[in-house]
Amino acid sequence: MIYLDNNATTKPLPEVVDAMTIALTEIWHNPSSTHRAGQNAKHCVETARARLAALIGARPRELTFTGTGTEAIDLAIRGTLGVNKKTSVVTTGIEHHAVTALCERLGTGGTEIRSAPVGLSGVVDPDAVLSLIDGTTGIVSVQWINNETGCIQPVLEIARACNERGVVFHCDATQAVGKIPIDLGAPGMPRIDLLNFAPHKFHGPKGVGVLRTARTTKLLPTIVGTQELGRRGGTEGVPAIAGAGAAAEQAMLWLSDDTNRERIGELRDELEHGILEHCPGATVNGDPTRRVWNTTNIGFPRLEAEALLLLLSESGVCISAGSACASGSIEPSPVILAMGTDPKTAHGSVRFSLSRFTTPGEIRDAIGLVGAAVDRLSRTLPGV
Repeated sequence: MIYLDNNATTKPLPEVVDAMTIALTEIWHNPSSTHRAGQNAKHCVETARARLAALIGARPRELTFTGTGTEAIDLAIRGTLGVNKKTSVVTTGIEHHAVTALCERLGTGGTEIRSAPVGLSGVVDPDAVLSLIDGTTGIVSVQWINNETGCIQPVLEIARACNERGVVFHCDATQAVGKIPIDLGAPGMPRIDLLNFAPHKFHGPKGVGVLRTARTTKLLPTIVGTQELGRRGGTEGVPAIAGAGAAAEQAMLWLSDDTNRERIGELRDELEHGILEHCPGATVNGDPTRRVWNTTNIGFPRLEAEALLLLLSESGVCISAGSACASGSIEPSPVILAMGTDPKTAHGSVRFSLSRFTTPGEIRDAIGLVGAAVDRLSRTLPGV
């Protein structure tokens, strides 16, 4: 199998599996219990919290563990609106389904959702976002890196402007944390009031999400309880949290060497160039110069993405047509359409996402298999 769907999820590291195994077999107690066994579990949770905080340059007590990244987003947005009672949300047309679906639900309840348009570059114009802010705005939500195109958004510029206007800024950093260096405490860094991420995107486990809340930001809990400093009720999932901490520790080591990202970025470029050379008419969706190192989204005009995915899956190549959370539909990606991509290209757009463990051999094999699949599908088109 050639797995090129790492923006959906990544394979857990051996260090992660080991940490989770120990937590399941030796530190399985309730971290809220006062006895020594419970406090050992609590120590495990707090050790992981410190490692995850170090990964993003935050303070450990600013981090809240949730059950998933989607829950962290829900807590950030609904929790903020629950406190400030404002009536509008500002976001963009290319956010992850976890944000767009929540905004749709909020919209049915009377909250006004204002969405900044995004063009073919796949990168939002900060002025387009800021023009939508007014006195009713309770929160601005913009992702750091787009999960489908890999395009890096100008979140620091937007955050700085929100700071100046006194508006809460939320950043979905699911595709950024563990892939690029982030230091929220760096000198001159604008305040990102709320930032969420999911360790399973950087070789950690599923079943745990993380929300960083700045010290000056207040939230109304969406799950009431005493755990997590009162921000999220429910007994912490110690094994998943332990695995997340191990993943954070390994991510810091990997990110400390810039050549690691450069090496995989070169493989992504090789994959992209090989496919484009073999498939005339294919195009890259989004600005190719403002992307994270591991992602490319390629549109094949007149082809159907679902057919290409199925054919490649039979050949052992795993890719996707967009967000895994929004799969199961034969409709083209809402993100790609929101960028103004021609519908014929959007219908045939697929995402390739590498990991730190992708090999040159896998890329060479993938180029050949993708080319063969496109050739086979093209022969079935009318008039070809």
